Amino acid sequence: MRDDISELLKEAKPLYFARKTRRRRIKAALAMLVCVVMLQSFYPRSEPLPAYNWYDAFALTDSTVADNTSVIEQMGLPTDDMGFLMVV
Repeated sequence: MRDDISELLKEAKPLYFARKTRRRRIKAALAMLVCVVMLQSFYPRSEPLPAYNWYDAFALTDSTVADNTSVIEQMGLPTDDMGFLMVV
């Protein structure tokens, strides 16, 4: 029984150390990536970053809320008096 355990330990030892070094390398790579991103944020830029206009990204292009017609009606689908899709 003792020989079986020692054989298992001998077999598992290189695998354990390989996994340990792989995890250490992954942690080091992620730490370096975080450091590079943090240092890059302090790097002076020649021009400021453009402000992204979120309203334009989500604004409706074909119709607005003030329109009297429904979007479904504009698509050519049958609608009822309220502008909802008519199901027959």
